[in-house]
Amino acid sequence: MEKAVDKAGVRARLADVARLAGVSASTVSRVLSRPEVVAHATRDAVMAAVAATGYRVNHAARNLRKGRTGSVVALVPNLGNPFFAKILEGMSRELAGAGYDLLVADTLDGQGRDRALARHLDASRADGIILLDGHVSLDALADPDAPPVVTACEWIKGASLPRIMLDNRQGAAMAVAHLRGLGHRHLGLVGGPPDNVLHRARRIGALQAARGLRVTEFPGDFSMQSGRAAARAWLALAPADRPAAVFAFSDEMACAFLAELQRHGLSVPAQVSIVGFDDIELVSHLAPALTTVRQPKRELGRQAARTILDRIEGRAVAPLTLLAPELMLRETTAPPP
Repeated sequence: MEKAVDKAGVRARLADVARLAGVSASTVSRVLSRPEVVAHATRDAVMAAVAATGYRVNHAARNLRKGRTGSVVALVPNLGNPFFAKILEGMSRELAGAGYDLLVADTLDGQGRDRALARHLDASRADGIILLDGHVSLDALADPDAPPVVTACEWIKGASLPRIMLDNRQGAAMAVAHLRGLGHRHLGLVGGPPDNVLHRARRIGALQAARGLRVTEFPGDFSMQSGRAAARAWLALAPADRPAAVFAFSDEMACAFLAELQRHGLSVPAQVSIVGFDDIELVSHLAPALTTVRQPKRELGRQAARTILDRIEGRAVAPLTLLAPELMLRETTAPPP
């Protein structure tokens, strides 16, 4: 193969890559913009020539020609929630590989969810929106000139938008089935906000799997504060009425529930079994380590990024991408005392 063409510091051109790879300039362009439509051998030859020449795509110029910003915005309902970190990481890596920047904004910024979304539903600001907040109204999505939108994690009932999400019902059913299999017959559920789509899906899955069991429900909102409040409500019950197994619909609530019981001298799992949901990074480092339902967060982010890229390019996308949960068995569950 020829040596790199840019020894004198002159910026390599598309034609230089094409000549070195033995293909046309249009083929190089296809490899760089739509690699999936090019044969593997041709793609490999072009990418080797790109590396040898030091060729770099001028994304700014390309975006200007296409009338694009080169950015995708992810709208998150709470940037302080550690659950979103790996999802955003997966998005960022996938988008960077396609030459796009990921911009992140919080829908809970005091301006209201719909206003937060409206600021970004402008094709001059973003080429696409990945919406992770299911509390945005349908009216806020009605702008016909808005860039394409996909929803991830949460979804908006009645909206005809592509959804990338976990099978939340299955995940909740797995948690309850595990506790049932250990011999528990009285189950506590710590839920999320009643109107939240994740709460509803997880509650349905949990109650279906808990048929025939005694169930006591505690209100929550996915936060640590509500997990602590649920634990205090549990402690306020007569000992005979306290469920010896508790499934919290988020890891943050499960962690706070666990900590509050420990502060009152109870042993987990000897006296109470606890299961969470999400598998945020913290929970495997607790003592005891939390049993929880794992969401494949990086993969969820990658799938959301791939879907918005397809929509930006006008390609067909699946209306629903459903990811499978996994039960992570650790140290907070045991047979009932």
